[in-house]
Amino acid sequence: MASETVTPRFGANYVPSAGWFYSWLDYDRDAVRRDFADLAGMGLDHVRVFPVWPWIQPNRAIIREQAIADLLDTIDAAAEHGLTVAVDLIQGHLSSFDFLPSWVLTWHKSSLFEDSTVRDGLTAYVEAVARAVATKPNVFAITLGNEVNNLWPDSSTTPESSASWAQELLTTVKKAAPDVLALHSVFDDAWYKGDHPFHPVDAVDLGDLTTVHSWVFNGVSRVDGPLGPATLTHADYLIELARATALDHDRPVWLQEIGVPGPDIPVDLQAEFTRRTVETVLPNPALYGVTWWSSHDIDRRLLDFPDREYDLGLFTVDHQRKPAAQALADVIAEVQAHGVRQLEATTLTAPINLRTEPARRAEVAPGSAFHLQWVDARSNGPVRIALP
Repeated sequence: MASETVTPRFGANYVPSAGWFYSWLDYDRDAVRRDFADLAGMGLDHVRVFPVWPWIQPNRAIIREQAIADLLDTIDAAAEHGLTVAVDLIQGHLSSFDFLPSWVLTWHKSSLFEDSTVRDGLTAYVEAVARAVATKPNVFAITLGNEVNNLWPDSSTTPESSASWAQELLTTVKKAAPDVLALHSVFDDAWYKGDHPFHPVDAVDLGDLTTVHSWVFNGVSRVDGPLGPATLTHADYLIELARATALDHDRPVWLQEIGVPGPDIPVDLQAEFTRRTVETVLPNPALYGVTWWSSHDIDRRLLDFPDREYDLGLFTVDHQRKPAAQALADVIAEVQAHGVRQLEATTLTAPINLRTEPARRAEVAPGSAFHLQWVDARSNGPVRIALP
């Protein structure tokens, strides 16, 4: 039996087509608008944007007003194309590179998560940017940063420090931007690695909704290949782990990043992977939205990125729509025309309680006995996860 029809959100993580995120150093308002025209033409409703922390706060005492003005113009450009905006703050980690200000490096070397001076500086940065972007009516969310747990182990932390760090900064966001979603974002080592100092409970208890990032190069594509059931259902599996771990099982889960990384997903299979993966997650009642990584490719004249990072865009650097983009646009058009029907599901109980047994996270990681059991059951329809 099916329940009511719903319509999730669809968006893209914005990677500028001209100059990647280095473009913040030489802002081109016309180039941004050209990029957003690409995305609006697909039927997307939002973008997630990434101002780079050290370029806004190069010194602990300085917040560069011109950098904030450029960010606000980007938000305005999105509005001109009918797009709402989520803003990430602590970049932090982007496309395999870490961007940290000099005042936490060299002889100042300090932990972002544990050093009180750094936390004071971060609080000032977060407050200033959150307060500025909250003046724009098309801003709907502020995320602390892009996968901030990637900044460990270079920045030392403990589970207690990680949680308090995130909670303090989320409180700062809420005070500065009370009408905007305040979110905490981590990559999936927080879900799968037993010794990781960022825990699942933080992902589902902190912030106004849960975010997950589904990347099949984490090992899941080695289970059964680019179009195997484990690979195609990984995003749904992460959403289910998050839904089950939350105290409120109705707490929304935003699939904030998903993409088609090579060589895990070969070019000729990327459109089919896109369509089938998105169609698999759509009936999940916890799904808040799907935000593709990324909007545009990285120009190969830029050096030293991992090879898979260059071609993740929905569009090429010269604005050509790629097959994955067309597949996603087709799914969006179908959803806009007919909505999504949420289906009845069976339930499978996990072998561990992710809230209380984080050291056993490997028991639900890709390729684990439980994961393979869930994948097999998922072949017959949606499968909810319950914690023991």
